[in-house]
Amino acid sequence: MGSILEINDSLQLTTEQGFPADIFNLGRHAAKPITLADVGDRLFTFKNKAGPRFFHLDPVRVFWYHNVGGRWLAWGHVVIQEQTISRNPAAPAHAGAVNLSDPNQWVTSGTYRIAQIYEPDYQRAFTRNDLPPGLAFQFAESGHAAPPARSPRQREGLPLRRPSP
Repeated sequence: MGSILEINDSLQLTTEQGFPADIFNLGRHAAKPITLADVGDRLFTFKNKAGPRFFHLDPVRVFWYHNVGGRWLAWGHVVIQEQTISRNPAAPAHAGAVNLSDPNQWVTSGTYRIAQIYEPDYQRAFTRNDLPPGLAFQFAESGHAAPPARSPRQREGLPLRRPSP
């Protein structure tokens, strides 16, 4: 009672949270597609996803996105190998026992393996068609990143309202 848990079928990560941007570079992928052979059976780590959340477990696929400036860029599928929910070290501690859990008190971390990497044309189509326009990564005509569009809320310094990742 009083606990808030999310079940996710999508792992969207910033570079700081563990997206391997050194390997998965959009310009390089457009010129010479990155394949599973390029990453092998490598185990990747993610950390500090806000809130307590569960991801589907291997062998069920989880959609994989790179969060670039608040916009999601689809890269493929991953399979989760390990997940840990722990106290958020940046959150102030509770004053005592309460009857309602605060999701900001928790972060989720874990490991994953890449199961599928989208080919560049499919990556563009999937990103454009599977995500809401305000959340989908914007491609420039060259195939590289376009500067992120700024909403009126962002211009005023307010956070965007969007579904939780």
